[in-house]
Amino acid sequence: MTSTLTPPRTTARPARGGFGRLLHAEWTKFRTVRGWVWSAVGAVLIICLVGLLATAAGNESDPDGGSALPVGPGGEAVNDSFYFVHQKLRGDGSITVSVSSLAGAVTTDPDDSGSGLAPWAKAGVIVKDGLDQGSSYAAMMVTGSHGVRMQYDYTHDRAGMTGAASREAPRWLRLQRTGDTLTGYQSADGAKWTEVGHADLSGLSATPEVGLFVTSPSVEEETGTGTGFAPAVATGTFDRVTLGGRWTGGSWRSDQVGRDAGTSASYSQDAKGGATPSGDGFAVTGAGDIAPVVGGPATSGVRTIENFLVGTFAGLIIMVVVGAGCVTVEYRRGMIGLTLAASPRRGRVLVAKGLVVGSVALAVGVVSAAVMVPFGGRRSEANGFPVLTVPTATELRVIVGTGLLLAAASVFALAVGALLRRSAVACTMVVVGMVLPYLLATASVLPDGASQWLLRVTPAAGFAIQQSIERYDQVVTVYAPSSGYFPLAPWAGLAVLGAYAAVSFAAAVVLLRRRDA
Repeated sequence: MTSTLTPPRTTARPARGGFGRLLHAEWTKFRTVRGWVWSAVGAVLIICLVGLLATAAGNESDPDGGSALPVGPGGEAVNDSFYFVHQKLRGDGSITVSVSSLAGAVTTDPDDSGSGLAPWAKAGVIVKDGLDQGSSYAAMMVTGSHGVRMQYDYTHDRAGMTGAASREAPRWLRLQRTGDTLTGYQSADGAKWTEVGHADLSGLSATPEVGLFVTSPSVEEETGTGTGFAPAVATGTFDRVTLGGRWTGGSWRSDQVGRDAGTSASYSQDAKGGATPSGDGFAVTGAGDIAPVVGGPATSGVRTIENFLVGTFAGLIIMVVVGAGCVTVEYRRGMIGLTLAASPRRGRVLVAKGLVVGSVALAVGVVSAAVMVPFGGRRSEANGFPVLTVPTATELRVIVGTGLLLAAASVFALAVGALLRRSAVACTMVVVGMVLPYLLATASVLPDGASQWLLRVTPAAGFAIQQSIERYDQVVTVYAPSSGYFPLAPWAGLAVLGAYAAVSFAAAVVLLRRRDA
């Protein structure tokens, strides 16, 4: 009689390699390939080196131009230049005025008496926390062609009634201070008032400067080489100025507040500001702007964070080669079989590779940007170039975003490499898909419409994460890729690149499971 031995039952689960072990194996594989490690180090060095070369030249046309631009309460670079007729207000109070006209003229030709009223020329009442450029303020104003507005602290803009001011249809404006809150009102007849908005100016001094102001940015004009800007002045006529509250000084003072920051072409030696009594009010002439500094043709002498990170292209190409090589080398040397045998769950293999190469690329980008953003700014100012100041949050987004840009590009290359199994072809596809559209769009090779389309639908949209300059509707400039403006917001642009990487990665996982079984 024979018997069959039955193996004892066990409740233990079959042993299987954990993802942590797989991730450690891929990291070990990466750091033991000297070419990949030195490539990552070289990417940091090349990004910094190219950035240093880009900021090496001195400002020969204006060697003293490195003086810092005025900075607003939010940390952004601002224009803060206007003609001011003012008194000090002690505590709470109000100022009310009727604006009966706003006219302008181009100043490039002193003999030209033609109209040159800028769309964002401004005349109105303002409460300003001192005469220093960049100090906090709130203002109610009539504009050249955008009706009544309430603006405060440079970046905030609220619309009121439409239409131009005239003697037949004056615009009545009022600013009311209550503590740190400034409330703006408008009226068509001086009797019935409506609120336009309010501003909370934290820390406003007990005796701010309050009064009438006029300023005018440049006038956009077409030239033989494209869109240009001509300096302009504006003159506002103020009638029936009424003050409420406690005022100090007893008389009006007139001052030119600052000069234009040199970024909007709104300052000219021909632009002479001044104020003369007119009936119960004043006629005030001024030039400049009260607004954030933006990019465009007029900022050619100002450097931005993007200027310090031009080497990102070179670093990106290096990390793309590394990303693709992390998988194509194993195919070329026949090692992919060993890798898949050690970890049969093929999707996890590709995920581990992606995490390793993406983390390395992230570190490369963050370290490079963290070095170049502050160092490039100091170097540029030392060489006579003013630097466009941005809020700290924007700097952090650009620094971290540069790392995410390189990480997404390297994972994209890894996925394309897994799909094609050929490093040269994979790298070419990724580099051409990212760098070529960007160069075509920003180098004015294509019309603005085509450039914006490319930067919406191609992986090059990811470079938007490095954009530091903002777009403001109340500031006129050329908002185009050639001036540094992307059609998508920074995180939206990075999401487009991320979508390319995600779709390619998913396709690579599916194909890896099917053809390498």
